[in-house]
Amino acid sequence: MNPALSNATVVEVLKTVRRHLAFVFHKGEGFLRRVAKLVFTSPLEKVYAAWLEAEGDLRLRLNCDITERSLVFDLGGYKGQWASDIFARYCCEIHVFEPVPAFANTIRWRFERNKRIHVHQFGLAPKDAEVDFAVNADGTGMFARERNSIRVRLVRFDDFLEQNKINTIDLMKINIEGGEYDLLEHILISGLAPRIRNIQVQFHEFVPDAEQRMRAIQAKLSQTHFLTYQYKFIWENWRRADDAEVTK
Repeated sequence: MNPALSNATVVEVLKTVRRHLAFVFHKGEGFLRRVAKLVFTSPLEKVYAAWLEAEGDLRLRLNCDITERSLVFDLGGYKGQWASDIFARYCCEIHVFEPVPAFANTIRWRFERNKRIHVHQFGLAPKDAEVDFAVNADGTGMFARERNSIRVRLVRFDDFLEQNKINTIDLMKINIEGGEYDLLEHILISGLAPRIRNIQVQFHEFVPDAEQRMRAIQAKLSQTHFLTYQYKFIWENWRRADDAEVTK
């Protein structure tokens, strides 16, 4: 390196190079764009690109092994779009869990005339609790990094099943912004996993030890379930190995 170049100069040169490469990534063609894409695309972005190419939100998340007789849990309802799409396709019974009052109210209004969709203004968790959620649109949750927070209610998962006399869940979608680790660990330890025929989950990588905890959960799930698709830290679905229909 030329000793005449200061650290600040080197930083500016690198920034300039990065800007030019970024331009090639967005505007370039052919070989240069492919090279820039390799440099500027993270592993998660590559997985997400594959998910988009597969039309995962339509072809995978909505193509489920359920019928109009099925029971579905939607954990992390947000504004109710996934529940709406699932109901439109299968006309099944759905329980939507959304602890944030504003989001829960939106879902209630959306489905107020649909008697097969039940909205609960709390989340499901390993134990009853009241916790602070940072509000950040669809990223709202205990791990969101926002100053604006609210107090929300969590209900113990197995207590909800017992109180509502639920023996089998045909499909449980989990998108709870980091809370999936504690919940799934609780379900596995409690021996409740076989009662869920399909587990559709989005793991989040911003949780401490996310990779290690995710792999441990997957290893235990594989004892009772098998993967039907997996896009790491995007979406994956686990179907119960003994997939015989169970009368609820």
